[in-house]
Amino acid sequence: MDVPSMSLALPGHGVDDLTALLRELENLRQSLLDAEERECASIEAVMARHRPSAINLVHYVELRSHDIRELQERLTGYGLSSLGRTESHVMPGIDAVIRTLKQLTGHRAGQRQGPVRVPSAGVLTRNAVSLLGAHPKDRPTRIMVTFPSEAATDCALVTTMLSSGMDIARINCAHDDADAWSAMIRNVRAAEAELGKSCLISMDLAGPKLRTGPLVPRAQVVKVKPERDERGMVVTPAAVWFGEAPAGASGILIPVIDPAWAARRTVGQRIHLVDARGSHRVLTVEQVHGTGCLVSFRRTIYFEPGTRLRARVSGGERHGAELVTRVGALPSRAGSITARRGDLIRLMADLTPAEVTDGPVHSIGVTLFEVFADTEPGDRVLIDDGKISTVITEVTPDIVTVEVHNAGVAGMKLRAEKGINLPDSTLTLSALTAKDVDDLAFVRTHADIVELSFVRSAADVDELLVRLDPTTDAALGIVLKIETVAAFDSLPQILLEAMRWGDIGVMIARGDLAVEAGFERLAELQEEILWLAEAAHVPVIWATEVLDDMARTGVPSRPEVTDAAMAQRAECVMLNKGPYIGETITMLADILHRMQRHMAKKRSLLQRLSAWDLNRAVDTTAPSSSNRHAPDARITVR
Repeated sequence: MDVPSMSLALPGHGVDDLTALLRELENLRQSLLDAEERECASIEAVMARHRPSAINLVHYVELRSHDIRELQERLTGYGLSSLGRTESHVMPGIDAVIRTLKQLTGHRAGQRQGPVRVPSAGVLTRNAVSLLGAHPKDRPTRIMVTFPSEAATDCALVTTMLSSGMDIARINCAHDDADAWSAMIRNVRAAEAELGKSCLISMDLAGPKLRTGPLVPRAQVVKVKPERDERGMVVTPAAVWFGEAPAGASGILIPVIDPAWAARRTVGQRIHLVDARGSHRVLTVEQVHGTGCLVSFRRTIYFEPGTRLRARVSGGERHGAELVTRVGALPSRAGSITARRGDLIRLMADLTPAEVTDGPVHSIGVTLFEVFADTEPGDRVLIDDGKISTVITEVTPDIVTVEVHNAGVAGMKLRAEKGINLPDSTLTLSALTAKDVDDLAFVRTHADIVELSFVRSAADVDELLVRLDPTTDAALGIVLKIETVAAFDSLPQILLEAMRWGDIGVMIARGDLAVEAGFERLAELQEEILWLAEAAHVPVIWATEVLDDMARTGVPSRPEVTDAAMAQRAECVMLNKGPYIGETITMLADILHRMQRHMAKKRSLLQRLSAWDLNRAVDTTAPSSSNRHAPDARITVR
């Protein structure tokens, strides 16, 4: 049906400009249809429920392949939509502007060309509920919490998490085992029954882990020093137990070769030694218990195995004689290498503990050495969350040599079990390890959601899907962890592949993603992932170091509070474990509750702010004692 034309009294150049805008938008619309045609096979392959979403995703990706910033400015100048918030409905958004421009320029709308596919309202909301469960009444964003190992044995801890606001319990399959996972789930079910509240279970497959290998342990040396005040005066003498300490005793234990020697000491007796630095020290016996004695001293001592302990006998026939024993084996300390700019590090397939060297050439083994077959000289190798930045200089079958380009001003410690990222290399390594496949059997029967780590391509998603049964596993949701640059670059294809399954979501794993892309680009990438996921109507989990200081220390930092507030744009936020996790969940729930009044995705919500009133006289007096401690005493939102 034709739409009656309408024109406005605009200057001649205004009509011409509007006509030009109309033509540009019509051309843009056609490019979206062409893209849809090109991707028809991928669109047809998705589940029927996802097909409108797949079409919208293709339209959005095509729209973002054009630089329309100048076009947006011109549209805004006429009070028209800039298309800046059309992620969830790309074609309808463009069509609405085209219809308005036709009316403004006097063009007849004419018959629409081809079917108009409008994604039904609330698709993303429904998908989020299907994957993540219904959101709480007081906030639209769920809270996922990573379980510590203690959750298997401490039911009260799990109950505290659930009562504080946890909606999804996350179990990391990289830690513990099936028995511990089962115990965690039982504790969740017990907490649900006690509180009358439901909680989903998400299980994270560990994926392949490229890490540094072991180093030869450092010398077995134990340093013990007294407590001193600001002037350096001893406030509390140092104390250690020689031999064995009584049950419940506090203090450091120093084993000795002859425990009976410690048992024969007497209170007040002096013990002499020369420590690892060659310093002579005198210790006083304070207490004897069983085969151990407690000694005190007022100067720092470095104990090492073999240190001679001499005690003089007083009185009797043996007066003045020396009774001697030696310090026994002490716990070894983890070795470390100091890597400095310009040093060379030889990454080896051999996982034999490597010797610690002072440089400038170091060696250390790496797990999954086979991935280096996909690397070449010039590729970056980032170690320990990017703290040590290196570039490959040589690749051989058993050794990859890298040069340190950045390791801080004074160098960085390189230790065992530190993660390695290869942001420039196209890796052919499977996202599923043999352990993941074994763990998947447990996940399929116990979890509501499975998280796939180290996703880099659509093929990785397909590898998971072929291991799931669409009939028996249909209720299992899939969350794809976006933690590499390769995953970001392939995200449209990854989402289209995932749409072959029912309930799907993505997690912005900001830790590794920041390392690979560069910390300065993280904010940009997380925004793009949020927008693309919205175009695909796929729920997002905002993860990594949310309120991390709060969870670890009980006190949040200012930046992380703002970060938590921005997380409200996602459908779920993930918290990591920590001793103050209950208080952290409560704080996050409150932040999310407050932010829902101000923001929904990219839209700012402008509710009435009674704090700003130009007609009200400014009160310069201090708040009254009755309300000055209230959190909203000076900022009122209605």
